[in-house]
Amino acid sequence: MKGLLIERTLILGLKSLWRHRLRSLLTVLGVVFGVCSVIAMLAVGEGASYEAQEQIRQLGSTNIVIRAVNPQDRMTIISKNGRRILAYGITYDDAERIATTIPSVEVTVPIRQIATEASVESRRTNVMMAGTVPWFPRITNRPIAQGRFLTRTDLLYANNVCVLERGVAAALFPVENPIGRNIRVGGDYYCVVGVMAPASRRMQTSGKSNDENAGSEVYIPFTTSRKWLGEAVFMAFGPNERVEIHELDVRVSSVDKVIETAGICKEMLARSHRRLDYEVIVPLELLRAAERTKRIYNIVLGSVAAISLLVGGIGIMNIMLSSVTERTREIGIRRALGAKKRHIIVQFLTEAVLLSGVGGLFGVALGIAAPFLVEYFAGMKTIVTLWSVLVAFSISVAVGVIFGLYPASRAANMDPVEALRHE
Repeated sequence: MKGLLIERTLILGLKSLWRHRLRSLLTVLGVVFGVCSVIAMLAVGEGASYEAQEQIRQLGSTNIVIRAVNPQDRMTIISKNGRRILAYGITYDDAERIATTIPSVEVTVPIRQIATEASVESRRTNVMMAGTVPWFPRITNRPIAQGRFLTRTDLLYANNVCVLERGVAAALFPVENPIGRNIRVGGDYYCVVGVMAPASRRMQTSGKSNDENAGSEVYIPFTTSRKWLGEAVFMAFGPNERVEIHELDVRVSSVDKVIETAGICKEMLARSHRRLDYEVIVPLELLRAAERTKRIYNIVLGSVAAISLLVGGIGIMNIMLSSVTERTREIGIRRALGAKKRHIIVQFLTEAVLLSGVGGLFGVALGIAAPFLVEYFAGMKTIVTLWSVLVAFSISVAVGVIFGLYPASRAANMDPVEALRHE
């Protein structure tokens, strides 16, 4: 009996909405675009947050990154062999103290960087020569695509070998296999032993990606870098620069000790440096901050998009109030034939939920498709999550119930006698 009553209520609701097709369609569109905007905006926010967190995770949640910073003041310019040299940044003594005196430090990865030009026959490209150690891929989560990385033998004997980033390999060896080939840097030749797999861009201290040098690194043994490239960078204008280590990646034994170890590193560096020519980056702190930002971002985007649903709800209330006015005589007849108030309320609520439910379904379909279009045309990472779809659809149905309550209550509370007299 109840099933028959529900079926009849749905049929009556569909017939009523079908009589005013255009008006119903316009009302449904408000819900469609509201649901679509909620899903799409949350997908864009989720994608942006995912990219930022992945870049931070690449640095490692148990890692501490210490980087040399060119100081603003020039007070430590020293004279050496008649040349003015600005010495700053992390020293070999700093790296040794951190590695040997802090119990929670498992391993350190020093990196020296010098911008120069590499060539193969007539092909040339600007590169960043990065002197490092064999365990660099393991600490920085960088896999090898071809060949191998540097070995301890390469480090011990300062071999002239190198590993290329994918962009450098494509520029110097567009069609050939680079493994076993030689590249020229200055007056020296380096044998290519490996090619790095593509990776997300490394993060600068400001939180922005290093677009200028991303994908242009050529990795050579740290000892080779010191032997052939030296430690001083000679500038055409301004003082020459001398940096022993540009970056020191520190792997900590456990996540629980990262913050404490970072504090010890800062205190240790502060004692040996008269000025702030370094910075200590803790990816774990950045990751936690990014997660907090993600939650705030989703709340803001969801709130903005929910306004569209609110507008759709107002449209539902408007059409239902109009429907109550137009169907006053019908309501009076039904009440006179024995229909109770709850039957009238259920009838009008059913119509409101049908409007919002159908709009919600179409909105979900459009909301899932829209992020893919944004990703294709704008190149932005988007992620559609199940919870955003469920929340958007649930809100659309709730909007139908909430904004349909008042018109349904108004219809149910009509005086049957007055309703029958209505023309």
